[in-house]
Amino acid sequence: MKAQGWYRDPYLVHEDRYFSDGRPTKLVRDCGTESYDPPPPGPPKVELAEVANSQQADDSDLRRADDASVGPATYDKKAAFWAALDSVAVYGPMN
Repeated sequence: MKAQGWYRDPYLVHEDRYFSDGRPTKLVRDCGTESYDPPPPGPPKVELAEVANSQQADDSDLRRADDASVGPATYDKKAAFWAALDSVAVYGPMN
């Protein structure tokens, strides 16, 4: 069976590297943050070790914006005002 999914980076450059169809990809992960870095030339330095899936498989961390179980939506007029003011100060007035 060919490697598919996250494995410890066998090149010892990053924590994890994604493999597709048995080949290392440029998708890497360090401290939970994904980025891109092509695999270095040459063979891997260590054997492949699959990463245990730490993601929840039941999608319980996902919810809709209009989900009533979260509580009523609130609009903070002061926060909106200051956010608009900050955007003008940073980006200038929109013409």
